[in-house]
Amino acid sequence: MRILFVGDVVGSPGRRVVKDRLADIVEQQKIDLAIVNCENAASGFGITPRLAEELFAAGAEVLSGGNHIWDRKEIFDYFPQQPRLLRPANFPEGLPGSGLYVGTARNGAGYAVLNLQGRTFMAPLDCPFRAAERELARIPKGAKVILVDMHAETTSEKQAMGWFLDGKVSAVVGTHTHVATADAHVLPNGTAFITDVGMTGPHDSIIGMTKEPIIERFLNSLPARFEVAEGDVQMHTVLIDVDEATGRARSIERLVFRAD
Repeated sequence: MRILFVGDVVGSPGRRVVKDRLADIVEQQKIDLAIVNCENAASGFGITPRLAEELFAAGAEVLSGGNHIWDRKEIFDYFPQQPRLLRPANFPEGLPGSGLYVGTARNGAGYAVLNLQGRTFMAPLDCPFRAAERELARIPKGAKVILVDMHAETTSEKQAMGWFLDGKVSAVVGTHTHVATADAHVLPNGTAFITDVGMTGPHDSIIGMTKEPIIERFLNSLPARFEVAEGDVQMHTVLIDVDEATGRARSIERLVFRAD
């Protein structure tokens, strides 16, 4: 089973490259399941129902989120309508939506996607490690292929989650920092891992935003308005090959696609 995970989509440039390229990539690479992190899709902050539907129409089976998933208030009422849009599972109980989706891939294999958020240098949420244990216990035994989006700030917390879940899930992929890491590999017990997939959006930028206001903020410490940049649009992804009979990953590799 071949899984394509698309790193954090930033603003309209990120959405455009997904719309323009994803369907062809799915066909060319013989992808069975496409997952997209969408939490920065709406002008860099959050996601709206309309934009979520655009990403689904472009070929995403599941959309994962992170700390910005709540930034657009209209998304609250959309969560109950669309279970394939995830928010981190370790947010407090009672919030709309879910951090876990269980489905069937194009090749007929059962799968699950789990979304978690780290706590180091981020909001003090419930423990993502305990949340992972709780959510994994809910997955039907028939869904052998399990991918975890670990949305976190620090490399150590993401790596710790990879080792914690090694042999329990097919893949742990890190998101949030928008800067791809060079450590894609399969852990000893069969879990594919990468600390950060990287960003889908404008790379002539500072993590997707125009450079000048951010530099000024570092220089003078004053508030600044951040806007999505435009240049050098790239889609950063990982391609994970999984044995659907066992759930063990065979390989993981980074693939980068540029806007046409």
